Amino acid sequence: MDSELSEAKKKIAAYCAYQERCHSEVTTKLYAYGLYREQVEELTAWLITENYLNEERFALTYAGGQFRVKKWGKLKIRLALEYKKVSAYSISNALHQIEEKDYLSTITDLIIHQQKKVDEANVYIRRNRIAKYLNSKGFEPDLVWQQLKSIIPD
Repeated sequence: MDSELSEAKKKIAAYCAYQERCHSEVTTKLYAYGLYREQVEELTAWLITENYLNEERFALTYAGGQFRVKKWGKLKIRLALEYKKVSAYSISNALHQIEEKDYLSTITDLIIHQQKKVDEANVYIRRNRIAKYLNSKGFEPDLVWQQLKSIIPD
């Protein structure tokens, strides 16, 4: 039984060292190894003390990556982190790390990019289609419309 636990310890340490993980991913993986609740809790505590597992670090990395790479807005990032059972404190902290200047710049860039794709003569329909796209990416509707009206005037 101890060899099973030490083998799981090596595997989960490598799993966490490869990239940042959240607690729910690690717990799911440990149960997939066939471990019991006490063993999972013991290994999770060990991972935290050895700094393999850090929820705040995960939230910061995840939020920053989704924003920079996938161009997700704060609403979509928040939902994804909540789905991964990250604490509200860590989510809030991670979202505050996204610079407002970069956030508005990303909205503007996405509007300009989408404007080239949307082939519509009517300004209102074009703005509405672009707004729907940005809302689906998780950007706040009021910010989207504010930027849209400044870029595509009536």
